[in-house]
Amino acid sequence: MTDHKTDRIDTIHRITTERDLLRLLDEVRRGDLSPDAAHAALRDYLRHLPYEDLGFARVDHHRPIRQGWPEVVFGIGKTPAQIAAIAHTIVARGHSLLVTRTDAEAFAEVRAAVPGAIFHQVARAITFPQNDMPPGRGTIMVAAAGTADLPVAEEAAVTAELLGNTVDRLYDVGIAGIHRLFHEHDRVRTARVVIAVAGMEGALPSVIGGIVQAPVVAVPTSVGYGASFGGVAALLAMLNSCAAGVAVVNIDNGFGAAALASQINHLS
Repeated sequence: MTDHKTDRIDTIHRITTERDLLRLLDEVRRGDLSPDAAHAALRDYLRHLPYEDLGFARVDHHRPIRQGWPEVVFGIGKTPAQIAAIAHTIVARGHSLLVTRTDAEAFAEVRAAVPGAIFHQVARAITFPQNDMPPGRGTIMVAAAGTADLPVAEEAAVTAELLGNTVDRLYDVGIAGIHRLFHEHDRVRTARVVIAVAGMEGALPSVIGGIVQAPVVAVPTSVGYGASFGGVAALLAMLNSCAAGVAVVNIDNGFGAAALASQINHLS
């Protein structure tokens, strides 16, 4: 007589991460899942490796195994229909969805394809979490120098949260009013990683780097007047930081900062 419980294949046995693969093998070892059921799950997973070809995009379903998180969709240059099709494919495979640099028009298409998707207006991002990310070990603080830096800061914060991290937002603490930062010193020093976002002269990461033991990921923004050269002044200032332990990502790259900070926060 067939044991229907051990032969059932459903979303519980869908493989989307390395943890899922280990869980599947452990279920077979314990006798909770039959080898035939495990084989069917693996066959279904391998059918879409290393990518799924949509004609205009090759969606990388193998990325969570290689890097620990799914492919992220960069919205600029893609039509709303293309973004929605890619989003649907990612979500259908059980992966969390993150679309960066997008807008309300694209979100309308994505929401039709992925009910429950969330639009983060300030961050210009779309998310659909599926609890496939292991939790980080500590808190990632996202500190922004000014309100004008919030689109980049929020891109970092939303990304870090989707990647399984607890995020503490600390905004409008630029050095023109440095007492605002020092008033929150206890919050800053308890973070495991700090993402410091600043335009203008880009000094905030150096200041934070000088008062914490945690690594600081510096993000220059394109905010500023003429001689800021679209963020180049802040970028060069951060690259020349006197504080040790400051790493710098590209101009306005909140996503890249969050990805690096998340990797650090997941280290043992």
